[in-house]
Amino acid sequence: MRHNGGRPELSSAPYPKYLFTVAAPGAGVARDTTTISAAEPSVIGTTGWHEHEVSLRRLVADAGGGVVAAANFSLAANVMADVAEHLGRVFASHPGYGAWIHEMHHAAKRDAPSGTALMLERNLRSAGYVLPVDVSSARAGYVPGTHTLGFDAPSETLAITHTVRDRATFARGALLAARWLIGRQGWFTMRDVLGVTPADPVSHESERPRT
Repeated sequence: MRHNGGRPELSSAPYPKYLFTVAAPGAGVARDTTTISAAEPSVIGTTGWHEHEVSLRRLVADAGGGVVAAANFSLAANVMADVAEHLGRVFASHPGYGAWIHEMHHAAKRDAPSGTALMLERNLRSAGYVLPVDVSSARAGYVPGTHTLGFDAPSETLAITHTVRDRATFARGALLAARWLIGRQGWFTMRDVLGVTPADPVSHESERPRT
């Protein structure tokens, strides 16, 4: 932005372009594969499309593009996912603690369990927690999103809950991911954006700066 006689004007300098995909589960990514292959930075918040992940990763790699894909762009939800991995590692050696995950969303949300609930379960498993994990869902009203991860033993219960009050947190996280993606190539998640080391390095692209 520049100023002309005290009046702000938009600069003619080009702004970075991004593709933000947040659509019905599975639909947006399938529709936007041609755009993703055009090598523009892409931020994907759609869920329910992971059966296409291998082919999408190949498109991005061939085009030299950059993608941040996440089931949830809330910073606190991703911190919770990291905590879930830590708890899974701790309780893996204490079989007296049984785990459960419960999520609740608005009535219009189609996929169940949510992508975030599945992410929490994957993080437990990647940390070595092998006992059954009961994952349950509820759909009612206008709830933006609530996730609870719990562990129960004969004498105590541990539960952590993340509650979204409005969807602005997702927008802020997506914009943070877009800024972080500038100059990067590869397939990333919010764990990369936040600097959290993944438990399974094979599932994350290493960072390659653009030339």
